[in-house]
Amino acid sequence: MRVAIVGGGQLGRMLVQAGERLGVACVTLDPAADSPAAQVGPAIVAAYDDAAALAQLVDGADVVTYEFENVPVGAVGALDVPVLPPPAALEAVLLTDVGLPVPTFAAVEDVATLAAGVEAVGLPAVLKTRRFGYDGKGQAVLRSAELLEDAWRAVGEVPSILEAFVPFDRELSIVGVRAADGELRCYPLVENHHREGILRVSYAPAPDLTDELQAAAEGHARAVAERLGYVGVFAIELFQFGGTLLGNEMAPRVHNSGHWTIEGAETSQFENHIRAVCGLPLGDVGVRGHVAMVNVIGQEPDAAEILAIPGAHLHSYGKRARPGRKLGHVTLVADDPDSLRQRVVQVARHLTDA
Repeated sequence: MRVAIVGGGQLGRMLVQAGERLGVACVTLDPAADSPAAQVGPAIVAAYDDAAALAQLVDGADVVTYEFENVPVGAVGALDVPVLPPPAALEAVLLTDVGLPVPTFAAVEDVATLAAGVEAVGLPAVLKTRRFGYDGKGQAVLRSAELLEDAWRAVGEVPSILEAFVPFDRELSIVGVRAADGELRCYPLVENHHREGILRVSYAPAPDLTDELQAAAEGHARAVAERLGYVGVFAIELFQFGGTLLGNEMAPRVHNSGHWTIEGAETSQFENHIRAVCGLPLGDVGVRGHVAMVNVIGQEPDAAEILAIPGAHLHSYGKRARPGRKLGHVTLVADDPDSLRQRVVQVARHLTDA
């Protein structure tokens, strides 16, 4: 089989590598000639909405997929090759429509509607752009009504959402994969730790995870996936507030908080995505012990120092270093939670921005 992938970042890179292990040929489309995916497989260098490049991309392909949600919906929707997940997943997903509670929010179009939103939502609140936000970009925490215009400028003066600040207990996410026949498998909930809006560490399974919490998250995941007729891997970011789960965001793609699955699960999220979009049987989502994923931010570590840590697996994305940029990740596998946390601390000592 042949899979065409729109996007050639690190997610595309790991999808290509997963496809190779399955004997599935993958080709990517990305504007950057040195994209991470281009370093490991065939790539077309062009804009995402370049009609000629898209035609070349899908020539001989059995299915089209994508590695990030900012793909032009009209461009992929017009292709004459099946697109999975369906293009509808790239558009707005209202988690409340499937019964998942979310923080109080208000739509913001300009400074005037931002002021009205503050009246409705209250402070503190978080202002988020509706598109192109990632790793803390396109977000501003608003604590004072006097700083409305500063917050509006900080998000680029584009249509946004004002969301009530939630005094959550912890941040979680669930990664699921759905096949075309409706079969759904979910990895265990993971606990995520962010700093400056960037994911730093994920623990899988989430510490003190109960069957009830896992079942609740899987129920929400199933409702979202069925509503969209989804095929492939997706993630839902959640806030845990007491025994309640609140929806934060849905990512219609493989997700950073699922990178641990490469060594930490029986089948990685990347392999399961390729399996799903190619119509192959889904793989086992069981966990191999206790696992953590530590993002490598800003500067590459000394590989020898990382690999000397028991249970450590280093993944480099082949990207140029710059402050705040995700350059890779380290997966850590251990037999017990205490050993795992000790290894996370060891890895952090070797990272400049841990």
